[in-house]
Amino acid sequence: MTSITGTITINVQAGDNDQYVCQLSSSLDQPTDEIRCCGQTKEHAIAIALEKLASKYRQIAESGQNQDWLAVELSESGEPIQKHYHVILHYERIGRAESKFEAMQDTLLGNTVVENAKVTLIEIDANLPV
Repeated sequence: MTSITGTITINVQAGDNDQYVCQLSSSLDQPTDEIRCCGQTKEHAIAIALEKLASKYRQIAESGQNQDWLAVELSESGEPIQKHYHVILHYERIGRAESKFEAMQDTLLGNTVVENAKVTLIEIDANLPV
């Protein structure tokens, strides 16, 4: 089994206008790309930076696989082989609403989440515990 060890460094500082700035870097990246995000709280800034890092690694994982979306692998008998995919939907928006409940309802109406989401499809082994 291969072992990969690295460090993710997170630095959060209070910025202007009651905002926080998070700088995140990973020793796993060559060259090191620094992620810089602003948030309303230090936790919000960290969450945004970690999501950007996760998005980057989802793209790397997906790009390392077959990019032909229409390819169907056939068995020796000519039957399509069913594969397993980890399907990840990521959707973010800035919503204006009177309450948290209204913001959630406005987001869920009309399938806009699915239509506007960033979708990542990573082929996985059927026994992978995701």
